[in-house]
Amino acid sequence: MRAVWIDGKDEIAVREVPVPEVSDGEVRVRVTHVGICGSDLHYFFDGANGEYVVREPLIPGHELSGTVDHDPSGRFATGTPVTVHPARFGTEVHGTAGQPHLWPNGSYLGSASTWPHTQGAMSELLIVRQEMIRVLPETLPVSRAVLAEPLGVALHAATRAGDLAGARVLVSGAGPIGLLALVAAKARGAAHVTVSDVLTEPLQRATALGADATVQVTAEALRPESFDVVLECSGATVAISAAGVAVRRRGTVVQVGMVPNEPRPVNLAPFISKEVTLLGAFRFLDEIDEAVQILDAQPEIESVVTHILPAADARHAFEVARDSRVSGKVVVDMKQGE
Repeated sequence: MRAVWIDGKDEIAVREVPVPEVSDGEVRVRVTHVGICGSDLHYFFDGANGEYVVREPLIPGHELSGTVDHDPSGRFATGTPVTVHPARFGTEVHGTAGQPHLWPNGSYLGSASTWPHTQGAMSELLIVRQEMIRVLPETLPVSRAVLAEPLGVALHAATRAGDLAGARVLVSGAGPIGLLALVAAKARGAAHVTVSDVLTEPLQRATALGADATVQVTAEALRPESFDVVLECSGATVAISAAGVAVRRRGTVVQVGMVPNEPRPVNLAPFISKEVTLLGAFRFLDEIDEAVQILDAQPEIESVVTHILPAADARHAFEVARDSRVSGKVVVDMKQGE
């Protein structure tokens, strides 16, 4: 079978590897679609995602959809359309009861955070545990279901924000996660969602997806104290500082976008003087199940995917995904070229 491998910074190749064998409690998935995430881009273009360095060849990818290839238990029939919860949870520590996504010593598909690395989904066949399988509704195409994992991330950010019913929400950053944060905020009852970005093209995608307003921050400033909640999806320090200004007194800022594991300057004065609640959001717990239902009900969300490219063109796919002027979510099609 074919798999895409990142061997280090700027090194990517498609190679043939043996077909993996299935053990008890596991399911072999025939992968059809894999989304390229920001962490995948960092692994390729930087050779590391934050503190996690590519130390051995890594198959990227944790956003996927496909069909069941083989389940020894017979629970899932061959050909069943599925997506996958990409986490294997670790060991509970104090303060994390009921929140296994925060437990240390777990793993995530396509991650260099473990040793050996946890190989990911950008391969024709993938072995996962049975409990990681999510069967798709009959009306949900696998091409759209590839968005279940990133929408789960966005929904978890909304969960962290609390009750959004009637809220004025700012989504900071109109990349793929920002666009899905817009979807999540609307799904959780936000009354008005504004999306901000430095570029016009991502904002145009946000408008098409239903944003109530957009702000190009290089041309106009965000109005101070205008939002109950900010979902900060860019990870840019200037945007984090701006979120503190834009949120109302005793409002909430949820940091969704990842930031480098190093000191960066952020203006905390507005957070202090307005008693703003600043929260982190890391991956998700079980919001992928809600994501599947939302994707099934709202076909228009598939517009977040702007490019579907074959695995043989993986390098080009990563280059396209890096350019937010031309792309939203870029998906690798593992079927093309069969």
